[in-house]
Amino acid sequence: MANTRSAEKRVRQSEKARKRNAAIRSTVRTAVKKVRKALEQNDTAAASELLRLATRTIDKAHTKGVLKANTARRKISRLARAVAAKAADTK
Repeated sequence: MANTRSAEKRVRQSEKARKRNAAIRSTVRTAVKKVRKALEQNDTAAASELLRLATRTIDKAHTKGVLKANTARRKISRLARAVAAKAADTK
């Protein structure tokens, strides 16, 4: 338990940040799932559009400090490679 006023404030701030980070992380996971689902259904047009949205979501999460730079880049790269492979596969 916090003993000083500043420590109590820090607890409040940390809890607020934790909830915000959890929400942002959740939107990233949802965006990634949507791209993967479109790929499973062989819908490359939808997958490429969802990839664009997922990239934006992941970049925002990185900007807000929820994801580290390399993690964000890795997620985007893997999704882009999967979409490109599926697009090349369907041609």
